[in-house]
Amino acid sequence: MVTVRRAVTLVDVLDGHVGLDIECLDRIYLNGYVPGLQTSGGLVRFLEGAGYPIASPAALGRIGDRFRRAVYTFAEANDIPVVRFGKHDRKIDVVRPYLQAAERAGRSRVAAIGVTREFQWVFDCTTRDDGGPVPWFDYYRTERLVSCFYFYVWDERCGPGFIKVCSYAPYPIKIWLNGHEIVRRMAAGAGIGVTPLANGFAAATDPVGLQQLCDRIQAGTLRVFFDRWAARVPLPLTGADRVDGYWWEISMRQVEVARTLVFDDPRRVRTVFEQLLTGNLDLGRPEQVEIIFGRRVTARTPGVFSTRLLNRADQVTINFGFKHSRVKIYLKQDRALRVETVVNDPADVGCRRGLDHLDQLVRTAGAINARLMEAIRVGQGCGVLASPVFERIARPTRTSDGRTRVPAMRFGDPRVQALAGALAVLGFAVTGITNKSLRAWMTGLLGQPYSMNQASYDLARLKANQLIERIGHTNTYRLTGDGRTFAIFYSKVHDRLLYPLMAADQPIAAPPEVRRALATLDRHIDTTIAAAGLQPAA
Repeated sequence: MVTVRRAVTLVDVLDGHVGLDIECLDRIYLNGYVPGLQTSGGLVRFLEGAGYPIASPAALGRIGDRFRRAVYTFAEANDIPVVRFGKHDRKIDVVRPYLQAAERAGRSRVAAIGVTREFQWVFDCTTRDDGGPVPWFDYYRTERLVSCFYFYVWDERCGPGFIKVCSYAPYPIKIWLNGHEIVRRMAAGAGIGVTPLANGFAAATDPVGLQQLCDRIQAGTLRVFFDRWAARVPLPLTGADRVDGYWWEISMRQVEVARTLVFDDPRRVRTVFEQLLTGNLDLGRPEQVEIIFGRRVTARTPGVFSTRLLNRADQVTINFGFKHSRVKIYLKQDRALRVETVVNDPADVGCRRGLDHLDQLVRTAGAINARLMEAIRVGQGCGVLASPVFERIARPTRTSDGRTRVPAMRFGDPRVQALAGALAVLGFAVTGITNKSLRAWMTGLLGQPYSMNQASYDLARLKANQLIERIGHTNTYRLTGDGRTFAIFYSKVHDRLLYPLMAADQPIAAPPEVRRALATLDRHIDTTIAAAGLQPAA
C-alpha cells in the first residue's frame, strides 16, 4: 500500500494549531510640536511675551542655555547617568543596561539621559541693518545640527520609553513607547499571567482578557504618560509659558499594529514559513525578499558570509510597501507568525496625524492585517472554485434585473489569466486596487501596453461579476471572497497544473514522476487506439 503524505500548510496550522492570537500596538513613536511656535511671527510673539523686548537670537540663546544647564543639574541631583551617543551607536543597545537596572529597582525613574547632536528643523536668523537705531531680525526655518537630549525612563505603568527634547526653537520633541510593554504591566495588575516572547506574548492564562487589555491602549494612555514625565524632567518651556498657551501638542509619527499568532507546535513553523515564501514568490509576486541579519558586518568581521534563504526562519521578512508605510510578515523565535502594519504617515491609511485619531488608525491597521492574513490563507489553501461562482464568471450572464450583460471571465483567456495573476498580488490586500496600480501589473504580465480604458473595462467586469467591490467614496477597489478565490484558483490551475502537464514532454518542464506517468498513459492510449482500428490523423 502506498501512503501519500501531504505537506503541512499554513491553513492546517491556522485551523487548530494556534495557541494564542493577539493583536496589539507595538512600537509607538510620537511627535510633539508647539502650535504657537511654527511661524516666525509666532516666535517673535513668544519672545515678547516671555519678557524679551527685542526678539533677538540672543534671547533664544539664553533660553537654550538655561535648558541645558537645567538638564545637567537635574542629572547630578538625581544621580542619573549621562550618556553621550556616538555617531554609529544604536541608542537602545547603549541604554538597555540602565533601563534593565531601573526595572529591577521596581519604581518609576529616569534611567539615563542621552546626549547627541542631530539634524533638526529649527529657527535660524539673519540680521538686516537699514541704518536705523534698531536692528531687524528675519527668522526662517532650516535644518541644522543641534543638541538633543533623550530622557530614557522606566515607568511603572508603561515600561521603558523615552522623551527626546531639542534644545533649539521651536523645541520639537519625540516620544517612544511600546504597546506590548504597556499591556504586560496592565496584565500584571489584572492578575493575568503572561509568558513573554521577545517583543510580544507567547502564552496567557486568559487570552480573551489579554486582548481586552490590548484594546484599552488609547490616546489618553499616551498623553498621560507624557504629562506625567513632562512634570518631572527639565524642559525648555516653563509653567508660565504653558499658561500663556505655549505647550506641546502630540501627533503620530510612526505606529505599529502587530498581530501575533503563536503556534502550539514549533516544529511545524519553519516548514509553514518556507511554503509561505515559495508559494508566493510567483503567486503573490513580492518585489523583494530580504534576509535580515542581527549584526553589522564590516570589512574586519571574521568569517565568510553568504545568504541562505530560510537558513533561520526568524531572519526572513516579507515586506509590502505602500506610500510611506509598509506591512511585514515574519517569524518570531520559530514559534509565532507576526503580521505587522507599520504606519509611517497616518495619511497613508486615511487618518489624520493628531493623537486623538489613534483609535481610527488602529482599526484601519488591524483591518489591513486581517485582509493580508485572509489573502495568505486563500493563497495557501485555495479549494476548487464553487460551481455556481465558476458558472457565473466563466460565461456571459446578466444582472439580477436582467438589464445589464455581465461579460465572461473565461479560464485560459490570456487577458483573464493576467487579471487573475495581478489580483493575486498580496500587496493589493494592503493597498487596494486602482486603475493605475492595475495598469502597472497588467502591462508586465501581458508583455504589451495596457491602456487606462482597458483597465476601466476590466475593473467594471470584475465588479459586475462580484469579484471586487468599491471602497466607499474612493476610486479604489478591494477583492471579495469570491475574487480572492478566483485569482488564486485561476492562477494556480493554469500556472502550476496545466502548464507543467501540457509541457510535460519537454526535458525539464515537469518533474520526472509526472513525465513517467504521462508516458505510461500515452502508451496505453496508443494501444487502445490501435485495437480500435483507428488511424492517426493526417
